[in-house]
Amino acid sequence: MNEVFDTHAHLDQVEDLEACLDLARKAGVVGVIAVGTEASSNEKTLRIAERFKGFVHPALGLHPCDIVGFDSARIAQELKFIEDNIGIACAVGEIGLDYHKRTLADVPKALQSEVLGEVLSLAKRHRKPVLVHSRYAWTDAFRLVADAGMPIAVFHWFTGFAGVLRGIMDAGYYVSATPAVEYHEEHRRAVRAVSSERLLLETDTPVWYGRAERYRSSPLDVLRSLRAVAELRDEHEDTVAAYTTRGARLVLGEGVSPDIEEVE
Repeated sequence: MNEVFDTHAHLDQVEDLEACLDLARKAGVVGVIAVGTEASSNEKTLRIAERFKGFVHPALGLHPCDIVGFDSARIAQELKFIEDNIGIACAVGEIGLDYHKRTLADVPKALQSEVLGEVLSLAKRHRKPVLVHSRYAWTDAFRLVADAGMPIAVFHWFTGFAGVLRGIMDAGYYVSATPAVEYHEEHRRAVRAVSSERLLLETDTPVWYGRAERYRSSPLDVLRSLRAVAELRDEHEDTVAAYTTRGARLVLGEGVSPDIEEVE
């Protein structure tokens, strides 16, 4: 059984969490990074991580789609919660930029960039990796992360330009693959091109996937990410599992265990 790691899941939005994680664990999932999006989500994520300690790793975030109507006082309050609890977080995320027209109607680019800059500064002060949302904002998100001098960043569900992807790899950052690798051409193009040492797996649970047949994801579906990546890149599943799990361990700062060395 392959050991796989789900590096991006919104566990605070999952209903039957214990059953969901039990299924994933029995199928070979060895860890999940649970991401928060604002204070109440972050608080719930911390409680979940405490309940499933060692298996669920909490990340505290401030998602661009979740700051609608926030004034400077509320943003400061959100940042304070993250900083006050940063010691028990494995990373800062989900953070980033979202240039979808629906988001921009409520949260202008300038505000998104300002908030991202502040949370990146916080993450750098505390030497935490960042998990970055960059929908239609790939160039600006990468520029802000790189300019902030972040040592470790993961661009989750990346669908952006080849030039930005090269910049991500040159900077030593990561890209994570979702089950959308099965059908989403832009995501497939990125996952095919990224180097093995810069690729991770994720589910973005509980997002809905599929075209002909729709399903709501759970951490168990990181195995779908694994199978789709292996098929796309013409690699053995054991090999993909080994290098993506190795990458996840490195992001978490756990080093690499002898039993997850890359398979030749």
